[in-house]
Amino acid sequence: MSAQRITLESSGSLLTRFGRQARFAAGLIVLAVPLSGCGTGAIWDKFGTKDDTFVEEPADKLYNEGLYLMNQNKDPKAAAKKFEEVDRQHPYSEWARKSLLMSAYAAYESADYDTCIGSATRYVTLHPGSPDAAYAQYLIAASHYDQIPDISRDQGRTEKAMAALEEVVRKYPTSEYATSAKKKLEGARDQIAGKEMEIGRYNLDKRNYTGAINRFKTVVTQYQTTRHVEEALMRLTEAYMAIGVVNEAQTAAAVLGHNFPDSKWYKDAYNLVKSGGLEPSENKGSYLSKAFKRFGLG
Repeated sequence: MSAQRITLESSGSLLTRFGRQARFAAGLIVLAVPLSGCGTGAIWDKFGTKDDTFVEEPADKLYNEGLYLMNQNKDPKAAAKKFEEVDRQHPYSEWARKSLLMSAYAAYESADYDTCIGSATRYVTLHPGSPDAAYAQYLIAASHYDQIPDISRDQGRTEKAMAALEEVVRKYPTSEYATSAKKKLEGARDQIAGKEMEIGRYNLDKRNYTGAINRFKTVVTQYQTTRHVEEALMRLTEAYMAIGVVNEAQTAAAVLGHNFPDSKWYKDAYNLVKSGGLEPSENKGSYLSKAFKRFGLG
């Protein structure tokens, strides 16, 4: 999404709709001091000094400066500060709502994912009915997705990404972000399946066949649209043959051959079953057969 996507309003329009926030006087300070005396000048200097620590600026000015820094200067960190200043100085204005979303976007562009998630989550909480709520939810999901670790590490972040992406699809199915979320969701699911395969292969090498079967079973029942399902079926054939559960081995090989007849993994599974004097044969009552029927495969 380009930062220009957020609709701009002219300064005149802003003043007409929202007005400048009034600043209330704290009261008059009356100094009961002599007109002469050695300490008078110091006291007046103290109260007469201008405080430059805070200068209020119009919300639209701050917002447009943020857009300029984002688009022209390509400086999302500096832009984020401008957007945050809108929220700080004009928290109840329409510009604050827009700036909150832009703060999340600027943080995302800076790869400051935790800040992005925090700002976007706040936006969705405060403005659930906004037309841009779908994009805020998508930013949350994308921030998690971009932090998915490699397959050798814990996949907790991947699971968070999946949950957030599914939320986009569930809550905003007709939005332009739902399509992108679905694609990212497939990538995240593939990552989880890959992790299951890694652990399954490790258990298989250690002859922990039950542990291996549980991992490969997860792949074929929950992640069968990923690229790992073919190998998972072959590994199930291998594990079941090793423990003598030949009917499930035959079913795994048959389901693999039926759904992926040109797969190199089917050739391995077929040869493995044949080496035991058997043929691939699908048991319709097996969880393998039922799982693929449920997903419209087989």
